[in-house]
Amino acid sequence: MSRTRQTTNTSKVLCVIMGGGQGTRLFPLTKDRAKPAVPLAGKYRLVDIPISNCINSGFRRIYILTQFNSTSLHGHISRTYKFDHFSTGFVEILAAQQTFTNTSWYEGTADAVRKNLVHFLNHDFDQLIILSGDQLYRMDFADVVTQHIVTGAEITIATMPVGRNDAKSLGIMQIDDTNRITNFVEKPKEDAALDKLKIPAEMQTALGIKGGGDNFLASMGIYVFNRKVICELLDNPLSDFGKHIIPHAIQSRRVFSYVFQGYWEDIGTIRSFFEANLDLVSELPRFNFFDMSAPIFSRPRYLPGSKINGAQIDHAVISDGCIINRASINRTIVGLRTIVGSGTELNRTIVLGSDYYEAQESVEKNEKEGRPRIGIGEHCKIENAIIDKNARIGNNVVISPVGKPENVDHALYFIRDGIVVIPKDAVIPHGTVI
Repeated sequence: MSRTRQTTNTSKVLCVIMGGGQGTRLFPLTKDRAKPAVPLAGKYRLVDIPISNCINSGFRRIYILTQFNSTSLHGHISRTYKFDHFSTGFVEILAAQQTFTNTSWYEGTADAVRKNLVHFLNHDFDQLIILSGDQLYRMDFADVVTQHIVTGAEITIATMPVGRNDAKSLGIMQIDDTNRITNFVEKPKEDAALDKLKIPAEMQTALGIKGGGDNFLASMGIYVFNRKVICELLDNPLSDFGKHIIPHAIQSRRVFSYVFQGYWEDIGTIRSFFEANLDLVSELPRFNFFDMSAPIFSRPRYLPGSKINGAQIDHAVISDGCIINRASINRTIVGLRTIVGSGTELNRTIVLGSDYYEAQESVEKNEKEGRPRIGIGEHCKIENAIIDKNARIGNNVVISPVGKPENVDHALYFIRDGIVVIPKDAVIPHGTVI
């Protein structure tokens, strides 16, 4: 047993994962699903990342707060995370609801926790961990809680070093030589303001930050609160942790930073989602799904191994249950149950797969009506695109953002951040050129 496990009482920690708001920056992937339910890496969902981090850290009491398009997320959670009857572990969704005493929905991260605080307080816990549902990283939260206890912190915020450009879009912290946070600025835009927030060279050395240059400590949106403190801090109408609660708390509470230096990506936009997925097809991806010391869990499926019928595949992730005919696939993620026709070229494409196999009777019926089957047809050329689940891509279809604006809304597709997105259940007729 590691030192972490010996010094951290995992039964005294309660975890809360924020399901996010409407997810407008990830639209149209969030058109029919909550942000945490967005598919990732061919076979996972975004929410699998924080849940797996909790389980691998020894924390098995997990709530997920959500209010938008929660049906898909609820189905995934209920089919995936089941602990035995002799365990106190659970993964449960708490959706926003109107009551006789409260008719409003969640109005921010802090407001979401406040509206469920009575429910949380029914549990025996010393620390409450608050996590985001749309980030890709691997962290041992037991280490964070251990530091929290050792330093006598009332609040601990996970932070990571970032460069000047990234710092302008994140909340930036300053710490003293004990890691206590002394200052917080939300998304500082001016270089003069940023210069005052730089990590001093001697502190970079003490923290083991490599690479030199200007570095800033950015909040990761991961918080640890003591039980009493979270109750006191939420006894007001303030709605958001990052914008309201944390800046006020730094002035009057013992707020410390846990400095994290591993891979972390906030998957909040179509571009960040696209790039984070594409990085996984690299020979040495920055996030390693093959690390079995801390595996990423997801729904167990009883699918056959994928069939490759003469395809050329280079730097790709092929998920379970696929049938890939004589296609050319390069730097592409192929999701569950995907069927790819002969002569098709996929380059820098994220295919989210299908929820089911289409019956032959359905295929024949759709063919008579001129509709393609679920999957990607023959002799297509698709690049720099995301194909959402259950899409029907016909034969001889061309999909590319070349020559088009950065953002487009069309009846058949969307373009966001220069990436073509084919929405869930879309039908792209034979011969379409996008």
